[in-house]
Amino acid sequence: MTSLNRKLLRDLWHLRGQMLSIAVVVATGIMSVITMRGGYESLASAQESYYRETRFGDLWVALERAPHHVAEQLAAVPGVSALSPRVNVIGRLDLPGLVVPGMGQFVSLPDLGPPPVSDVVLRSGRLPSASSRAEVLAGEKFVAARGLRLGDGVDVILNGRARRLTIVGTALSPEHSYSVPPGALYPDDERFGVFWMRDRVLAPAFDLEGAFNEVAVRLARGADPVAVSAEIDRLLEPYGGRGAYAREDQFSHQTLQAELDQNRTMGSVIPGVFLAVAAFLLHLVLSRLIATQRGEIGVLKAFGYRDREIALHFAGLAMAAVAVGTVAGLLAGLWLGEVYVELYGAYFNFPSLSYEMSWRLFALAAGISVVAAGAGALGAARAAARLPPAEAMRPEPPPSFEPGPLERLGVGRWLPSSGRMILRNLERRPLRALMSSLGVAFSTSILVLGMFMFDGVDFMMVQQFQVIQREDLQVGFNQMLPRSVRHDLGRLPGVTTVEPFRAEPVRLRAAAREREVALQGLDPTGSLRRIVASDGSIRPIPSAGVVLSEVLATRLAVGVGDTVHVDFLEGRRARARMEVAGVIEDFLGVSAIVSARTLDRLAGGPVVYSGAYLAVDQRARDGVLADIEAMPAVASVVSPATLLESFEAQLGDSLFIAVGFLLGFAGVISVAVIYNGARIALSERGRELASLRVMGFRRREVSVLLLGEQGLITLLAIPAGWGLGVAMALQVSAALQNETYRVPFVVSPRTYLVSAVVTLLAAVASGWIVRRRVDHMDLIAVLKTRE
Repeated sequence: MTSLNRKLLRDLWHLRGQMLSIAVVVATGIMSVITMRGGYESLASAQESYYRETRFGDLWVALERAPHHVAEQLAAVPGVSALSPRVNVIGRLDLPGLVVPGMGQFVSLPDLGPPPVSDVVLRSGRLPSASSRAEVLAGEKFVAARGLRLGDGVDVILNGRARRLTIVGTALSPEHSYSVPPGALYPDDERFGVFWMRDRVLAPAFDLEGAFNEVAVRLARGADPVAVSAEIDRLLEPYGGRGAYAREDQFSHQTLQAELDQNRTMGSVIPGVFLAVAAFLLHLVLSRLIATQRGEIGVLKAFGYRDREIALHFAGLAMAAVAVGTVAGLLAGLWLGEVYVELYGAYFNFPSLSYEMSWRLFALAAGISVVAAGAGALGAARAAARLPPAEAMRPEPPPSFEPGPLERLGVGRWLPSSGRMILRNLERRPLRALMSSLGVAFSTSILVLGMFMFDGVDFMMVQQFQVIQREDLQVGFNQMLPRSVRHDLGRLPGVTTVEPFRAEPVRLRAAAREREVALQGLDPTGSLRRIVASDGSIRPIPSAGVVLSEVLATRLAVGVGDTVHVDFLEGRRARARMEVAGVIEDFLGVSAIVSARTLDRLAGGPVVYSGAYLAVDQRARDGVLADIEAMPAVASVVSPATLLESFEAQLGDSLFIAVGFLLGFAGVISVAVIYNGARIALSERGRELASLRVMGFRRREVSVLLLGEQGLITLLAIPAGWGLGVAMALQVSAALQNETYRVPFVVSPRTYLVSAVVTLLAAVASGWIVRRRVDHMDLIAVLKTRE
């Protein structure tokens, strides 16, 4: 072993605390890349494989009723590769232990063979027998949530008629990767399930024998989806076709893709920030650390070592820390990647989902760390090596000892002697203080970036469930009902307010842009469901014109005062033109709202309702639910309180875990940065501090000189970190906007407080460690050491 290698091992042991903290920074950067970006790539790969194996559809069309021979005409449309005509309906579930009635989505399977499009994946048991009228496949998540087993029965109400069905198998479908009950926002596996029945059993229950009310289509390679959709719409218009919609508008895929897109953003931006911060800190810390070895570099040159040998020696010091951090980051990233992917498996139904290691990502993250560490170490070593040996072995000339700007302003007169010494040291090395403060500011900014997600979601939930959705129950009907239903519901004991609504499927068009949405008609005098802007202000429902979600207005490229064309997809299929009366920034889905009177006039025909919002006396809630469940015309009952519970139990957990990763990473970086700064400052000023001790300064006074400087740097860094964090949060918030939900940009005082407290705690912990070293400093040994 050469002399330089022995010196390298001694230096590594002597500087083990600083080397370990550098390794932690490297590990954090690599771990964040492997966990978050690797998790996204694993999810995207699982989605692609699932869609391919099940022949997931490209187009879907819902309609009133079409005989099976129409499917032959659809199959002959140029560009259609395969199609599956089927029955798709909503039924009620009579489940024990539920206050709010359960719901089920029932989908038909061909009597013979698998469906050519959007096949199911059998997870246990078998397919329903073609000869049995009571066998069903049930969604795997529903069966697990309800504690059911194969052979158990489920009581259902199909088209107003009660039946008992037997579960003979469990399955998954790509159309229900994100399985949500009608009117809800998040999965509720205890109350909602998807069921598959043979066509010859399900179709007659809804008077659809020999017919279908939905078709799923796969396109041939190179087919024009717009042209195919137009021809399918033409063929199905006489049968109540509601317009073909593409895969990007299929609810489950749209939700899953939105989550993947957000995951891709978070998995790129946040690890990129971590890696950039880690690279900056490596360069900063190692350049200062190597600069403290100036005298040793001069001695090595005096003994005849070449510049190249010296540079490689100090590069080895940096690479040792990087190597430890790289291995630790790889192992921790693999483990956290598994946890990260399993978390998403709880919400998205994939037949197989596992974390797949991307060595490309690992090589990229490790390469950036190596380059940053090498640049920091070699830059400082090269600066010292350029000096003649005799010059390098002398102490570094002190900076100018002229009074700084603050001292010239008289600030020093108000400070004790220790305060003046701290102020002078900072003023004489302003660039070093600025870079150290910037390092701490970066760690604070990451804390703000992680915490703002809590603020945005909290604000969104308060707005949605306390300001916008003020009803106790939302009732959906299985068909349009006359205005007399308002009085029928109002007579139920315990119902205090009834506000019926009408929702019509329409196609909104503006120039060459179009979008299928539900046009909702609300009572302008109602109080249970209101139009609320993102700032909390209540907007009146216009007597004429339509109010659009900002995301919908952007997609149609329209604004207030512009005109949109409205094509009704049901009933008389009326067409109209409407002025955009308002655009609101909301958070969930897309909405198009008009007054109830306007919708009745545009749609034509009698005044009818598709559902109602109810306010209920909570003492009579159970009785109201029992009465509603007994009404054959009721297809669904949704409780905003139940939706909020579902969110808090599901999305809340995932958000806490994801943000917990960020807070943990940021805390680690904070400790590493502040500890390294204090330790390097101790190395740089060890002789000075020891001299003060010999001159009679007490341990506390010496510690104040060293740690006071680091404390002041930390205090100055916190506001800067807030600013950096807000800027990054604003960019991330803009990237997280989609049609499913939008996280608003909100940064609460709690976020500023938590980020400051975590940073200060990291500073206190680091200061305590360094204070112990100061207290146990060997004064004689330090004073003997050449600077």
